[in-house]
Order: sequence, then C-alpha cells, then structure tokens
Amino acid sequence: MLRQAQQPKVPEPVEGPTNRINMRISKFIIPLTVMVLAFVAFSCNDSDNYLPKPRGYFRIDLPEKAYTKVDTIERYSFECPVYALVTPDPYSPDEKNWVNIEMPSFKGSIHLTHKPVDGNLGEYLEDVHTMVTKHLQKANGMRDSLIVNDEHNVYGMFIEMDGKGVATPMQFYLTDSTKNFVRGALYFNFKPDNDSMQPVINFIRQDIDHLIETFEWK
Repeated sequence: MLRQAQQPKVPEPVEGPTNRINMRISKFIIPLTVMVLAFVAFSCNDSDNYLPKPRGYFRIDLPEKAYTKVDTIERYSFECPVYALVTPDPYSPDEKNWVNIEMPSFKGSIHLTHKPVDGNLGEYLEDVHTMVTKHLQKANGMRDSLIVNDEHNVYGMFIEMDGKGVATPMQFYLTDSTKNFVRGALYFNFKPDNDSMQPVINFIRQDIDHLIETFEWK
C-alpha cells in the first residue's frame, strides 16, 4: 500500500532584530517621502506666482527746495540752492568766471567754466562733442534737449547720460553766440555708482533746470 508522501513543513519566519529594524525604517521612510513630494509640488505651484522685487534705493534725506541769487561773478548770474556753496575753481585761480557749485551733503558739485567768444564758437562746440563722446563709452544711453531763452539771450543744450560708471551724468552749455560761452557739468567726489545715486541725480537735475532758467549775461 502506497502512502502519500508528506510535504515537508516550511518553517515560519522568525521575527528577528534585523526584520524589526527594516520595519521601523519602512515606517519612517514612507511618511518622509510623502512630505518631500508635497513640498516639491507646493514649490512648483508657488513659483508660478513669483514676482521679482522692484529695484530699491538707499534712503537719502533730501532738503527742501529754496534758491538764492548768485551775482558775484563778472560775466553772468544765476540762482542756486541755499544748501550749495559757490566757490572759485581752485585749479584755475586766474579764471575769475570759473566756479564750483558745491553740494557737501551729496558729495558732489556742478563745475562751471566760462570762455569768451570771438569767432571761435565752433571750436567750443566741438570740445563739448569730444567730452560727450568720451563719457558715452561708459554710458547706457543719452538724452539731450535744446535750451532757448530769447528773453535773456541764452541758448544751448542739456545732455543727460545713463550708466553706472558715467563720470558726469549731466552736463550742459550756454551761449549768447557772440560773446560768451559757459559749460557746466555735474561731478561726484567718489567712484560713480549712478544706479544707487539716481534719487540724488534726479534731485540735482531740478537745481540745474532752475539755474538755466534764471541764467543771465552781464
């Protein structure tokens, strides 16, 4: 009589230390993975709503506008801010009509030079063109506007240049075409960083506009 062969018994797995560690790791990894995936999904959705911050400037306290007439120069007069100092050009003591409009609070100055016109106006205009071309090498752009004041016989051009490293962001020239020629330029007493100084430049622009509007020959 044949007996059916009995299947050998397979031993049941024994829960040893290693199995318990693996189970604990699995329980820890699964929720951690869910958290990471949720964070990535949230970041991707939030990036669609990201807006770049607008350019900011350092806070600079600007004085109130007020002007006084400067009538101590031989060939011309004008009005300048009360917070400015008008001083002779220290590098050209013989030029009595060359002055600096110092603005200590801004560490800047407007440098004014005067030359007599005697059939050589074209030479002075060419000098202005040369200076502008020199500064344009570091400029991002330039804007100019004509100056016409028939009442005071004052004509010229105002030139404004944009760019972080431009040495003089604003300059201008004034003339009566027959006797006088004045050139003005704004300089700062430190390495130019015109992007951060833009609020000050805009503020001084108003002062230069007022100077030109009140400029008179003698």
